[in-house]
Amino acid sequence: MLVRVRSKDGNFRFDVQPTTDISELLHKILETTQNADPSTITFSNQPRGGEVNVSTLKGRNMQSLGLKHGDLLFVGYQSHDSAPSTASATAPAQDIVQPDAKRPWETVQEDPVDTYWRKHDGKIPRSRDSRFCKHGANAMCDYCMPLEPYDPKYHTEHSIKHLSYHAYLRKISPASSSSSSASSLPPLTPLSYKVKNPCPNANHPPWPAGICTACQPSAITLQPQPFRMVDHLEFAGHEMVDRFLQAWRRTGTQRFGWLIGRYEPYDEVPMGVKAVVEAIHEPPQEGELDGLTLGLPWEDEQRIRGLAASASTPLTIVGYMFTDLDPSEDDRTKNVYKRHPGSYYLTCLEAIFAAHMQLHNPMASRSSPTGSFASRLVTAVATATEEGSVDIAAYQVSEQACAMVDADMIEASVDPGIVRVKPEDRSQDAARYVPDVFFRYKNEYGLEVKKSAKPAFPVEYLLVNVTHGFPQNPQPLFSSNQFTIENRSGLEDQDIQAVLKSLQQLRAPNISPGSTGQDALRRELATYLSDWHLVAFLGTTQLFSEDDMKVLVRTISRPLQDIVAHLDELLVTESWHTLMTFTSESAPKSVPSNSNSNTLDDLPQDIREQLERMQQEEREAGSGSGTPGSGGMGVRICPHCTFENTHGGSDCEVCGLPLG
Repeated sequence: MLVRVRSKDGNFRFDVQPTTDISELLHKILETTQNADPSTITFSNQPRGGEVNVSTLKGRNMQSLGLKHGDLLFVGYQSHDSAPSTASATAPAQDIVQPDAKRPWETVQEDPVDTYWRKHDGKIPRSRDSRFCKHGANAMCDYCMPLEPYDPKYHTEHSIKHLSYHAYLRKISPASSSSSSASSLPPLTPLSYKVKNPCPNANHPPWPAGICTACQPSAITLQPQPFRMVDHLEFAGHEMVDRFLQAWRRTGTQRFGWLIGRYEPYDEVPMGVKAVVEAIHEPPQEGELDGLTLGLPWEDEQRIRGLAASASTPLTIVGYMFTDLDPSEDDRTKNVYKRHPGSYYLTCLEAIFAAHMQLHNPMASRSSPTGSFASRLVTAVATATEEGSVDIAAYQVSEQACAMVDADMIEASVDPGIVRVKPEDRSQDAARYVPDVFFRYKNEYGLEVKKSAKPAFPVEYLLVNVTHGFPQNPQPLFSSNQFTIENRSGLEDQDIQAVLKSLQQLRAPNISPGSTGQDALRRELATYLSDWHLVAFLGTTQLFSEDDMKVLVRTISRPLQDIVAHLDELLVTESWHTLMTFTSESAPKSVPSNSNSNTLDDLPQDIREQLERMQQEEREAGSGSGTPGSGGMGVRICPHCTFENTHGGSDCEVCGLPLG
């Protein structure tokens, strides 16, 4: 069969067999080139984009690559500085193409939700149409056959704005039975608006000294992204959100937290994916009334990621959440409605920050030649509704936004709803090429108009909406949210003595592995331990080894009844024995000893009863001081704005209304 090759040296035809190895074709191509570096030769089935280095095709033949008679290959390469002989050029080619190499996208480990959808066709079932179907019950026609997951009519009828990621893949991927060369190549190509360096033509100095049409990015037209990487954000329970907002309620300053969770199939959207949040971890930060200061890179990130990955169902960072709440001056019980269609949904600064975060958290994908594509990191904002109450809004930024941030093309402006396009810079230290940028909109006559995005454009062109909600039957991995939250200095302080006291009150040292008749004690201990903030804190005390921390996380990240059944796995570890030793020797006692007697039996009957009632009241008030100051001495919660007042006055410090 004939295979056509087009390179900068011209067009060529080569006679090969379906079983011909790729190294033989490479040898023939090298004979037609001038000073070609064999390690830089790339193949593609299109003039620009989709290039695959020949070193990733080791051991493949024409048939396995999907090439058939008459197919056209586009070849690119870089030249040597000095002209080598044909014999010396072809010798490295034999070394490059070895039979055991795997292509980059074949070695990546995808998320379990991606593996799940690759095993399903995702087609939308339809019942038999009583008006048009004239066949029997076991037959099928055009009116009742399943729809493809990307069917536009179905999405319009169900008000689904974006295709899911896997539905989009199914739409752009060629049929699996196709014999074309494109069927064996990844269908996605990550966007890049950077100047190609070095230039594919290699006939001019590198940027910024020179540029040509082969290495410069094309003009950009901003348009809505047809797909989204995450279709829904689900919080496993209301309690974690309430605990997160409690810091704002008590201080009035904004807060930031990383969302710890996992990805699952989402049935409301064809081949959909949802992010399920199991915990909110707060990094070191300084909150202010109108913003916050966050330290990046996050020093504790690797430890938290390791703890999350050790859970019974492996978890990861699925997004982040921050507050933007400002009490109204007219009514302190309500908040200012700032984010709406007339202003903005995400500010330009928040959109650029989201792009940076998504670039640093790419998603592993077998459908991209680089082995990664886009990101599933979700941005959640706790903000005010039109009625003044608190609600959550979730977004992602588009691939175009990430590519423009990666190319250093855009920056925030004074107007929060406007993104500014940076000017071109040809200086040697900070070279920046900015192509023409356009966006489309409908004018006052309803006509679609194309307008230049320089010097600025609306931030909405970079956003992708993500729905959010809570499950009807919550079943969170972590049963408790009562332990003090990390990095709330002065508001909630984590203390090992508080943990030891709580374990002492739960009689944890008395619970032994394999013991019977202690179901109630085991259940209370399991409930106390099943707290993400407690586990994250214990990892900083150096009482648990790395292996025992994995056992702890794996044990407590289950439904409560399963924790009780698997509690012995934790009780037999050396780190748990160490913790119990400290609990027995260092934890404060519930009842202080009397200087004149060593036992309660020496006290009068009425005194013993009074002490027993005090112990019972302490246990009912909460196991230890792990519960932050809710209902403590001197703290009164305002029934109007929920602010926790610690003064002795009769009116609330925030809203000024009576506390009675």
